[in-house]
Amino acid sequence: MNSSDEEIPYLGTDSQPFPDVNQALSAPNGLLAFGGDLSETRLINAYRQGIFPWFDSDEFYVHWWSPNPRAVLFPDELHVSRSMKKLLRQNKFRVSFDTDFAGVISLCASVHSRTGGTWITQSMQRAYEALFHKGLAHSVEVRDKNNLLVGGLYGVSLGRMFFGESMFSVQANTSKVALLTLVRHLHKLNFVCLDCQMMTNHLKSLGARNIRRKDFVNLLQRSNQHSSIIGPWTMDDGATANSATAGKGATASKGATANKGAVYQSQS
Repeated sequence: MNSSDEEIPYLGTDSQPFPDVNQALSAPNGLLAFGGDLSETRLINAYRQGIFPWFDSDEFYVHWWSPNPRAVLFPDELHVSRSMKKLLRQNKFRVSFDTDFAGVISLCASVHSRTGGTWITQSMQRAYEALFHKGLAHSVEVRDKNNLLVGGLYGVSLGRMFFGESMFSVQANTSKVALLTLVRHLHKLNFVCLDCQMMTNHLKSLGARNIRRKDFVNLLQRSNQHSSIIGPWTMDDGATANSATAGKGATASKGATANKGAVYQSQS
């Protein structure tokens, strides 16, 4: 526990509500609460309010964050550089949705761990794998010509917003290939935006920008008016996914299993 824990609410039970996001600290930016669990209900409630969980690797309690500003990427503002277009035209990679969620989240954890620590604890992995099996979390896999998983990302889809959690690459630019594929897919599905949480140079180069937290909350309200697309995604337009509401305490489709055939060659 650190000193900031004394200044923020402790969430003792699954039913205890989150504080208003406007109560989040300015330093550290966005720290709102600590404690509670990573249940499906808790995570869905968090994302619908603009809150996400984050562990420090040496801390026992999960911490909940809602930073200001918030990094987002609007699908129609996606920027693809000339060098990325050239890479995509080479068809070096095969990209899929939801064919190896466990592999993606495990590699996100291990790659970040090797480069300075990871917040993706074992309990985090179990929680998001449970959301995947409920049809609410999704992964993008990038494989090379030897069918090795060399890049990818994962996150949560609720309403018409995708909440990006983490990405990894073991070959140059493969996380960008995954993100470009995701954003194009979100555009097809008329998603409001991709929540990137915190800005990085990597995200900025692809068109992400910072917006005020209150503007992000307004986007969430728009997104939350739509039912969530439940079930595995494919490289098609998402028409095979079932649509259902995933609100507080709601359960998603029980049949959310990975589609092994959702693969294509990268295109410009």
